[in-house]
Amino acid sequence: MLATLTDRRAFDDRWIFERKLDGVRVLAVRDADGVRLLSRTGRRLEHTYPEVAAALAAQDVAEFAVDGEVVALRDGRTDFALLQQRMGLTDPRAVAASPVAVHYYLFDLLALAGRDTTGLPLRDRKALLREAVSFRPPLRFTPHRNHGGPELLAEACARGWEGLIAKRADSPYQQRRSGNWLKLKCAAGQEFVVGGFTDPAGARFGFGALLLGTYEPAGGAAAPEGGSGGRLLRYAGKVGTGFSEPVLRSLRAELDRLARARSPFADRVRERGAHWAEPELVAEVAFTEWTRDGMLRHPRYLGLRDDKPAAAVVRERPP
Repeated sequence: MLATLTDRRAFDDRWIFERKLDGVRVLAVRDADGVRLLSRTGRRLEHTYPEVAAALAAQDVAEFAVDGEVVALRDGRTDFALLQQRMGLTDPRAVAASPVAVHYYLFDLLALAGRDTTGLPLRDRKALLREAVSFRPPLRFTPHRNHGGPELLAEACARGWEGLIAKRADSPYQQRRSGNWLKLKCAAGQEFVVGGFTDPAGARFGFGALLLGTYEPAGGAAAPEGGSGGRLLRYAGKVGTGFSEPVLRSLRAELDRLARARSPFADRVRERGAHWAEPELVAEVAFTEWTRDGMLRHPRYLGLRDDKPAAAVVRERPP
């Protein structure tokens, strides 16, 4: 179940409010075959987060399915850039040597002891989740507030959080993007498709900036998530900050592997020293706002995402 971006700030008592976490969405299933950790694209993650898999395997309940977010924390705040150091690691020695500790925040229960719970109200699912799981590190329960609005969002932003997720307390779990889950963000930010890069300047290595875009149908309306056919990659600007030297090196190697002769963007890109890449990489980018001509203002690179396909990346717009 996915949340919808919104500008709404007034809510009645039918809503609850959770902290918006900046990590990797992970579904976890335990059954007779063991524990499986699954990304949004269906990729197996047990070897990347073995401590999470072990904690779930040690639970008293033999069968369950849960939904949550794997995060890394810095000073009590979720830090996607820090999590990048664990994402993609699968070799047991590399995982064991990583200094990055991860936590799995659980916020929903999809099945318990052979029973499908997705049709139950959210409040009931969270109550069952709290009772069924022993929350010892690295497992954490995602608490919620029963009342919220502008004041609660301001408090979250002051703490350095990403924002809030508002959820209808009586809603079932639906495997789609839903208006029953709403994203209230403290700052702008979303995923973008990487379609190329510019040459580095001065002493910088790798590249100068990544060229970014989002998909839309040829007709111009917002594309359905995961849709295909007749879609255009619209240019959204470039991001040149937020890169460490190791990231510059690794990203340049990936971009060289994906090199192509022609621009993947539907729009003309007027950037000097532009090089093109197959639109396969998905980057998480923070920014202050969209300009009137559809470009990003003050963007900052946060990291690559491997839990969302490039074809599903569209510009997020409040309904």
